[in-house]
Amino acid sequence: MTMLESAGAEVEDPAGEVLPGNLDRGDVPGLVLPEEVVTSLAGQLAERARSGEPVALTGPGGLLTGVIGQVLQAGLAAELGAHLDGPGGDGGENRRNGSSAKTLNTEVGPVRLAVPRDRGGSFDPVLVPKQATRSDGLNAVIISLYAKGMSVRDIARHVRQTAGVDLSPDTISRVTDGALEAMREWQHRPLEPFYPVICIDALVAKVRDGAAVRNKAVNIAVGIDDGGAKRVLGIWVAASEGAKAWAQALAQMRNRGLEEVLFVCCDGLSGLGEEITGTWPGTTVQTCTVHLIRRSLNYASYGDRKAMAAGLRAVYTACDADAAYAALADFSGTALGKKYPAAVAVWERAWDRFIPFLEYGPAMRKVLYTTNAIESFNREMRKVLKTRTQFPNDDSVAKTLWLAILDAEEKRAEQRARQAGKPKAQRDAVPRLIEGHVTQGWREAWGEMVARRPGRFADRA
Repeated sequence: MTMLESAGAEVEDPAGEVLPGNLDRGDVPGLVLPEEVVTSLAGQLAERARSGEPVALTGPGGLLTGVIGQVLQAGLAAELGAHLDGPGGDGGENRRNGSSAKTLNTEVGPVRLAVPRDRGGSFDPVLVPKQATRSDGLNAVIISLYAKGMSVRDIARHVRQTAGVDLSPDTISRVTDGALEAMREWQHRPLEPFYPVICIDALVAKVRDGAAVRNKAVNIAVGIDDGGAKRVLGIWVAASEGAKAWAQALAQMRNRGLEEVLFVCCDGLSGLGEEITGTWPGTTVQTCTVHLIRRSLNYASYGDRKAMAAGLRAVYTACDADAAYAALADFSGTALGKKYPAAVAVWERAWDRFIPFLEYGPAMRKVLYTTNAIESFNREMRKVLKTRTQFPNDDSVAKTLWLAILDAEEKRAEQRARQAGKPKAQRDAVPRLIEGHVTQGWREAWGEMVARRPGRFADRA
């Protein structure tokens, strides 16, 4: 076989010659080069190293860039040959008509191609489509870096340094904007009509608003379905975190088909409970106990916080609401309670929204007493938001978080796949971040809900 010599990634039209592959080596997946080609490449690479020339695998003049260019060039020639021999050949009257130069930016560097043409102008290559200037692999790299929180300018600098491809920030924005349509489709997808538990919380992102950069609320809702699996129900960017902003998000979920919710766990935002019950009458609003503890400790000095946390433990671990009220009264009579009456007032103001979970057993209490179902997820999302000093618009925030969810779930799925088949004691891969992650102890919690409210579960046994 003749090995085409490539000066960097510059390749000539091989006039229809196709480089055959070694189809007998089934032990190596994907496209495999023949042994004589590999030997020739290795010899060229070794000769360069011995002569003191730089040995580059990627970027302009890189070995992989040249190989990719040759394979694509041969593939285009094969496509045109098949087109001329097929129905598009116009009965043999259509013929080759030279080629046109084109640069295709790939994940390993820029590749110069001579795209063949036909006289009839009916040839439309699939391997390198018309108007395409970037490979799908490069687009995937850009989106992956964006999902990890890198700005478009940082991505442009990274691609230029690693692959030698010069892309403008506007080009990278257009690549990532390709995910907007899929994100909006996900954001407006139909929801299941019943979710037993929903947890809602908000993050803060800096978003450019005209000439200023403002802190905006990123409202996120995570639902637990009747099988115990967690789902991100939506991401909404609002001017600020407030009951009215949440009212719009709740109404959207209702319009998407969510008809019944048993419990909504939240942080006790003023007016939020009324918006929840207005959207889904009969829903129980549960204030997050962890948020109540944090607000109480904010009133205490650093030296008193540990003792105050221990004293408040008797309140939220009580056997029922009456015992919890008695425990709060006892705490208010202690030295700490008298020293920090504002901390006691935090629990008194939120009492009606705090006590619902006390009606249930340990399994259901573990699900309801805190918004941890969404807190761990938000912790990962904050890492993405903190790497960006600001976002140009609201869509950019939602797009970044949605891509971050996909990226995190894909990474964790790859870790689990690598450890598949190993004994359980030897597997340390992390579980799903949120999507489809089954809540621990859900079967017991479901049983407690059914026993406590048999009428609402009559048709869901």
